[in-house]
Amino acid sequence: MQLFQGKTALVTGGAKRIGRELALSLAQAGAQIVITYRDSKSDAEHTVLQISQLGGRAHAVHCDLNDEVSVRAAARSAIEQLGGLDLLVNNAGAYETRDVEEITADEFDLMFGTNVRAPFLLSQACIPELRRRKGRIINIGSLGGLRPWATHAHYCSSKAALHMLTQAMAKALAPEMSVNCVAPGMIVFPSSEETDETAHFAKKTPMRRNGTAADVAAAVLFFATCPKFITGQILAVDGGLSLV
Repeated sequence: MQLFQGKTALVTGGAKRIGRELALSLAQAGAQIVITYRDSKSDAEHTVLQISQLGGRAHAVHCDLNDEVSVRAAARSAIEQLGGLDLLVNNAGAYETRDVEEITADEFDLMFGTNVRAPFLLSQACIPELRRRKGRIINIGSLGGLRPWATHAHYCSSKAALHMLTQAMAKALAPEMSVNCVAPGMIVFPSSEETDETAHFAKKTPMRRNGTAADVAAAVLFFATCPKFITGQILAVDGGLSLV
C-alpha cells in the first residue's frame, strides 16, 4: 500500500545501513526522496538507483552535517529538487564506544554536533516549507538516549538531548506540524557476522532477537502516516530490551 503517495521526504544519511532502509521504505510507500551523504557517494548513488528500479524518484545531495552552510544548502537543494517537502527524517548520526575518562573534548563536541546540533539546524532550515505543507519531522534517537551505557557517555548524552529536542520542537511547532522520534535498540544487518555481544543482547531481549533496519523503517513509516495528533513521542524499537 502506497501510504505516502505523492509526498516528499528528505532522509539524512540515507546512503546505507538504517538510512538506506528508511529511504527505500518511504519510496515503496510512494514518496519522492532526497537522501544526503557526506563520504558515501557511491553508496548514495546505488540507493538512488535502487529506488528508481522500484519505480520511484530519488536524488542524492552532499551534506556535511557539521558545517552549517552545508546543512542549509542541502535543505534548499532538497526542497528545490522535490518541489516541496512533507517529511524530514533526521537519521544521520555519530556513534562511538569510549571509556568515560578517555573521551576528549573534541570527541564530545563532535558527538553533540552531529547528533543534536545538525538535526536542529536542518529542522530549522526546513521548518518554513514543512509548516506551509503541514509536514512532519522524525528524528532517529536511540535506546542509548533512554538508558545509560557505561562506555558510551557522550553518545548516550547526545541522544538524550535529541529526544528532548524532539519534544521541545513538537510543542513549539504544533499545531501545524508533528515531531516524533524513533529510538532503536540493538540493530543488526544481514551482512554482519554474529558476535558474542549481539548474541548476548538477542538472548537478553524479551522478543529473543535483535532488531533490523526494517523494524526501524516500519516505525518511521508509522510516524509518517499516523494522525498528527500523535506528536512529541519517543518510540523505542527494541524488542522490549528497555524493559529488562
